[in-house]
Amino acid sequence: MDILKRYAVLFAAMLISNGVISQQSMQKMEPVKFSEVNITDQFWKPKIDNVATKTLDACIYQTEVKTARIRNFEKVARHQGEKHEGIFYDDSDVFKALEAMAYSLKTHPNPTMEKKCDEWIDKIAAAQQPDGYLNTFYTLNEPDKRYSDMSMHEDYNNGHLIEAAVAYYNATGKRKLLDVSIRWADHFDALFGPGKRDWVTGHQELELALVKLYKTTGDDKYLKLADWLLSERGKGLAKGYTWTEWKDTGYAQDLVPVKQQKEITGHAVRAMYMYTGAADVAAQTGDLGYLKAMRNVWEDVVYRNMYITGGIGSAGNNEGFTTDYDLPNEQAYCETCASVGMVFWNQRMNSLTGSSEYIDVLERSLYNGALDGLSLSGDRFFYGNPLASRGQHARREWFGTACCPANIARLVASIGDYIYAKNNEGIAINLFVGSNTTIKVSNTDIVIKQETNYPWNGKVKVTVDPGKKTKFKLLIRIPGWYNSNMVPGNLYTSVGVNVSQSVPAFLLNGKSIPAEVSNGYAILQREWKKGDVLEFEFAMPVKKVASRDDLKQNNNRIALQRGPIVYCVEGTDNNNSAWNIIIPAETNFDEIAYDVSGEKIIALTATLPVIIIGNDKISVSTEKKKIIAIPYYTWANRGKTEMQVWLPTSIKDVKINY
Repeated sequence: MDILKRYAVLFAAMLISNGVISQQSMQKMEPVKFSEVNITDQFWKPKIDNVATKTLDACIYQTEVKTARIRNFEKVARHQGEKHEGIFYDDSDVFKALEAMAYSLKTHPNPTMEKKCDEWIDKIAAAQQPDGYLNTFYTLNEPDKRYSDMSMHEDYNNGHLIEAAVAYYNATGKRKLLDVSIRWADHFDALFGPGKRDWVTGHQELELALVKLYKTTGDDKYLKLADWLLSERGKGLAKGYTWTEWKDTGYAQDLVPVKQQKEITGHAVRAMYMYTGAADVAAQTGDLGYLKAMRNVWEDVVYRNMYITGGIGSAGNNEGFTTDYDLPNEQAYCETCASVGMVFWNQRMNSLTGSSEYIDVLERSLYNGALDGLSLSGDRFFYGNPLASRGQHARREWFGTACCPANIARLVASIGDYIYAKNNEGIAINLFVGSNTTIKVSNTDIVIKQETNYPWNGKVKVTVDPGKKTKFKLLIRIPGWYNSNMVPGNLYTSVGVNVSQSVPAFLLNGKSIPAEVSNGYAILQREWKKGDVLEFEFAMPVKKVASRDDLKQNNNRIALQRGPIVYCVEGTDNNNSAWNIIIPAETNFDEIAYDVSGEKIIALTATLPVIIIGNDKISVSTEKKKIIAIPYYTWANRGKTEMQVWLPTSIKDVKINY
């Protein structure tokens, strides 16, 4: 290494150690905000519309009428010695619902809903204590025990308060809830931090919320507080506190400091929120220590601990992770909130690195693991999302712990956050969703319009309308499912069908143009002019997917995927049975238009061997029947029924449900 290079490396190391690398040098892509994206998509727009009405109506009804969540804030304001009703973290559900309502107001202006938000905000503000503290459980029940137990979600609840406040301020310009959140954050900052009290958040969330507050207010004390909270973990600082929920602090990712973490442990949602927060801090501070740790943990999740649906967290006893490749199907926990968290975290990782593999995982979680948590009607929910059922699972109106309904609502309402990204050199199209947006590149407004029937069809038409001729890069993500390696790390690979080319053919104004490929994106760099039309198509053959041998539960079984959509067989479509079906290796599937409870889908069909059990429960025979497979996210919308994602390839691996 010559002397100039050596000094350059040393100088870079000094910048890293001092945490002063600029955001520009760290963050490769900046997501385009959902509020700047108009969704016209045939797949997503009806779901966004449904959330704006059915889902949020359900959240409001449950929050105001069926449960005491709003009533608890009213009790605090009355000062009459009334006791708290419900669970100590119920405040967070009010805040998540407010956040979802704020997103919906931006895309679906609704004076009635805005009035409801303002009513709630008035009640929340009235419950805030003079010093800024806000928590209905402790204020009503044990005001002298504030911050006595790290596991009691005081900080978690108010992390969601901050997220709701920022969202509502951005949607309406109204500051009341934002000011409430600032008073709480200032109160917390006065108590905790360097030279003050130590604190290890029992349920991470505050870290990412504080970064949002920093970006909204410009006050860097909130960024510093988020960074400090991350630095507190893994040092044994929780000793002496109650930690009511666990003995093993691996449950809350507190075994080792964040920057030394290499493996995923414990509660899945806590982990997703923490790593999202770490990525947010890294983007603002340039701290590469966080990025290195997150990459190590990300590989542990995706290479060894993720379901084909993008769901994570296999065990119900800790709502999270156990050992590598322990991914049972019928017993899968796969909390909806964990899949929502996967979307958050992977978006941040893409922003930091510019690599499309993170969007591949985001897309998998979004279309399968997360979307499954919301019924097609919009008012029923799954908390856990198993990959097999013997007919015992049903969607529910609500839950005692009701984090999932508002969480999936806020994700769907803000889907525009994940479609486009930008940097100084150009624009990236990460998700293929019918939409339009205006993005500034080189001081020129660029109007981008997508038209597509994705995920049912791989054809995409992009119209580019710059205000004037402008040279920039247009980056088109090449989905991981388009090739044989379905996910990074080869945990799941397709067998028998592959796409011959690495990128689709691109036509600009009807003429073929070349594209270079980097980091999973096709890069089209040129001088774009008004009315340019780019067209391309991702072939969507039905893929039979196998998992690596280490995943014992899926040995001699295959799953079906077409485009980004994972399929399952459900009893409703298959003579009330899903456990007696065999898929021989040579099976080919046809694609048919189908309807599931009003959802227009592409279903898969083939004539397959089906095991028939005699009335004596002893004799066994097989006969061939036409079988239908439907998208995983649509199952359990027509009542209780059997379901399987992973199907046996031979009779010896069939596990009959008597």
